Amino acid sequence: MPEQPAHAPYDALLLLSFGGPEGPDDVVPFLENVTRGRGIPRERLKEVGRHYFLFGGISPINAQNRELLDALRKDFAEHGLDLPVYWGNRNWAPYLADTLREIAADGRRRVLTLATSAYASYSGCRQYRENLADALAALEGEGLPLPRVDKLRHYFNHPGFVRPMVDATLAALAELPEAARAGAHLAFTTHSIPTAAADTSGPAEGHGDGGAYVAQHLDVARLIAEAVREATGVEHPWRLVYQSRSGAPHIPWLEPDICEHLEELHGTGAPAAVMVPIGFVSDHMEVKYDLDTEATAKAGELGLPVARAATVGADPRFAAAVRDLVLERAATERGRAVDRCALGALGPSHDLCPVGCCPARAPRPAAAGADSPYDNRPQGAS
Repeated sequence: MPEQPAHAPYDALLLLSFGGPEGPDDVVPFLENVTRGRGIPRERLKEVGRHYFLFGGISPINAQNRELLDALRKDFAEHGLDLPVYWGNRNWAPYLADTLREIAADGRRRVLTLATSAYASYSGCRQYRENLADALAALEGEGLPLPRVDKLRHYFNHPGFVRPMVDATLAALAELPEAARAGAHLAFTTHSIPTAAADTSGPAEGHGDGGAYVAQHLDVARLIAEAVREATGVEHPWRLVYQSRSGAPHIPWLEPDICEHLEELHGTGAPAAVMVPIGFVSDHMEVKYDLDTEATAKAGELGLPVARAATVGADPRFAAAVRDLVLERAATERGRAVDRCALGALGPSHDLCPVGCCPARAPRPAAAGADSPYDNRPQGAS
């Protein structure tokens, strides 16, 4: 019998992302997709879309996904991994259901999914899995063959994600005025979410007080802060802060906001700050506007020097990390024991989201987990 390829049993990788508008005429329809079912008036969406209009109505996320696709394909080819890479979005073209139709038409039957979100949360994991279930249901309704879809584990603490962020933080520190550099504070930023969603993030046994979402970000922040100390000989004060809040004012969300944190730093006499967007894979709109535009303007008003570290984007080390995760998962599916690469105190995440992981307010089917209606594993398998 011929030897199985290293990626077996998988025959495709799906890059699954949020999506974004690619021109002014796309902005409101895109936001209608994002907010579907919430009853938000079109005029309100036009107001919300002003961030996109500042950038010509174009979100940088799609171009960045194309760069990541190129990096993945290049890395796979250079390492003899003959695995096609597809791309589908939740909220804009190429739409996920269309990509799964293409995958099915190409005869692919076992698909691994890389979501462009590194951490556990409803919006960063479970909602992607719900979108996968919706797309598979659409294919099923059309009588198309359904590929088996799995999802790569959370990669927040993989060296290929952490080490590029360390280098980006060091590069941002070097941009600050020399006199302010040694005393600069590190502000590790991520997307704020409702505290109730944070508290129920990750497996059910870990729910409470920020859940896996906060714990995972804190672990990454500690790793980067320690690596910066080792590289510079300076221990920079740091804090995990939040950005991009979008909910109703009466609902508690994770705090402090980055702009409030910059005001606090200025008030305590901090000489400078570096904003490190550890919660994001690429420099998309929430980084370009909320940090580069809004937070940087706030720092300018305060007279506080700031710099912003780059995200991992299409860094070759991140592409190599994805290859490592693919081969790790493939070997596990074949019943082989593998070394699972992870830094920090939390260790490698689960392969299969368990029942009760990052629950939705209203239960909906979700693929690629222990409770998937499209997965023949018994519930509770890991």
